[in-house]
Amino acid sequence: MILGAGKFRSVLSRAAPLQTHRALTLKLRMNQNSTEHKASKFNHQSRVHEFQKVMGTDHSGGWDICWEHGLTPWDLGQPTPLISHLCATGALPNGRVLVPGCGSGYDVVQMACAERYVVGLDISDNAIQKAIELSSSSPNMRHCTFLREDFFSWRPKELFDLIFDYTFFCAIEPVMRQVWGQQIQRLLKPNGELITLMFPAGRLMMTIVVDHLTKFQFQIMRTCYIHWALRLY
Repeated sequence: MILGAGKFRSVLSRAAPLQTHRALTLKLRMNQNSTEHKASKFNHQSRVHEFQKVMGTDHSGGWDICWEHGLTPWDLGQPTPLISHLCATGALPNGRVLVPGCGSGYDVVQMACAERYVVGLDISDNAIQKAIELSSSSPNMRHCTFLREDFFSWRPKELFDLIFDYTFFCAIEPVMRQVWGQQIQRLLKPNGELITLMFPAGRLMMTIVVDHLTKFQFQIMRTCYIHWALRLY
């Protein structure tokens, strides 16, 4: 969803139908896909359980531990499809962009261009190092930067035209939500925009977000679904 005064065009991504000339081949492929899907789902759930164990033990330093050991089930391994679509259609505003909790930095590099300078922020040293390594060969690297900073206490010299929150809000402790809202409003320019993708999608989460963004004009509020959407629980 987008919170702010900007316009938004969304595209629902659908998996292409499986086509085959023989019923037997189709059946074999379906069985194989089912087996691979179950194995992938089991592996994903295992990583989620390990992630929850680490975060339950040490929430303050847990993020760095998770990145060190690859316990990052939310990491898509590529730019978020919505961001790729908005970039391709020219629907993103230009100017300064902030991505809090940027992780591997795929979205930072995807959005970065001559007209758009993007700052990727993360509290984890390991996440920032990974982002720098992955983006080092990208021609867009000169239009972005990665900083190891605490989003809640960070005070940059310049404000932002756009903030992209991909599952950052829903990953913080509930007691920090009010501070999140205050910091978002502090970092955005008066006519800036906030784009959020968060889990779980639904009316309850949208209501929670609105409750903590009292100064925004909500001209558009919309949930965007991706066919292989992130599932942590």
